[in-house]
Amino acid sequence: MENTSLNMSHGASQSPIAQGNKASSKWASKWLKYSTTFWFLAVLAGQWFFFYYIIAFYGFSVINNNMEIWNVWEVFGKTPYKAGDFAGNAAFAAHAIGAGVVAFGGALQLMPQMRRYFPKFHKINGYLYLLTVFALSISGFYLVWIRDQHPITLDGIGTSINGILILTFTYFCAKTAIKKDIRNHKKWAIRLFLVSNAQWILRIGVFSYLITGTTMGLAPAFGDPFFPMWTFGCFIVPLAMAELYFFASETQSQKVKWLAAGCLCVLTLLMLVGIMGFTPFLLKVMSGDAISI
Repeated sequence: MENTSLNMSHGASQSPIAQGNKASSKWASKWLKYSTTFWFLAVLAGQWFFFYYIIAFYGFSVINNNMEIWNVWEVFGKTPYKAGDFAGNAAFAAHAIGAGVVAFGGALQLMPQMRRYFPKFHKINGYLYLLTVFALSISGFYLVWIRDQHPITLDGIGTSINGILILTFTYFCAKTAIKKDIRNHKKWAIRLFLVSNAQWILRIGVFSYLITGTTMGLAPAFGDPFFPMWTFGCFIVPLAMAELYFFASETQSQKVKWLAAGCLCVLTLLMLVGIMGFTPFLLKVMSGDAISI
């Protein structure tokens, strides 16, 4: 009887601690969800403006037969338009406009409301998205390894690895969808979204680095080690963050959940800095004004 009383007393004394742990775990899960929403809203805003830029700049230049305007990027050593190269120009136009379709359609695929309330649209848009990213990857290989006169560069290698990841993730995304393996399909869809938008992430990462570095008084420059590293980091960092998020979503560890939420918030803030720098730059490109490094 004495032992029973002691056990009951011990259980009662532990109850507030257990309740505290439960509350803390609940808050960790909530903040992981909040940080994910914060990331998605930032991506949605950035991606849909990028879609607007793609259509306004590349789409209308094709319609108006003014593709020479693409060479505004010559200041960066890029000449997308080549006179007399119909196949190459068409491939670049398809690649650029396809990137806009991926930016718009991919964000829609990640919305749970679309999956829940518009399942048919989600399915149709999903398969269109897979076909688009597949074609985008193939055209990317063509532009890097066939059209480009000097393909064996760090940028070319990074783009090629990214293209291989796109094709691989497209396969697994389609496979899990056909098998109705929803849990794994969601994971592969997120991975595919990240690698298929790696070039957008690369650009906002560059602007974030330049703005953040300047703000901190570090005098960032294009010759910094960041740039060759970010050629691969633009898809490695997002994928690493995604894996941390998947693990945090499934584990009971509060520390891991808080870590994932914190990392995601920091990366989202840096991404927003890049978006705020990239947006006026794209507006200048669309205006037809000369751009500079």
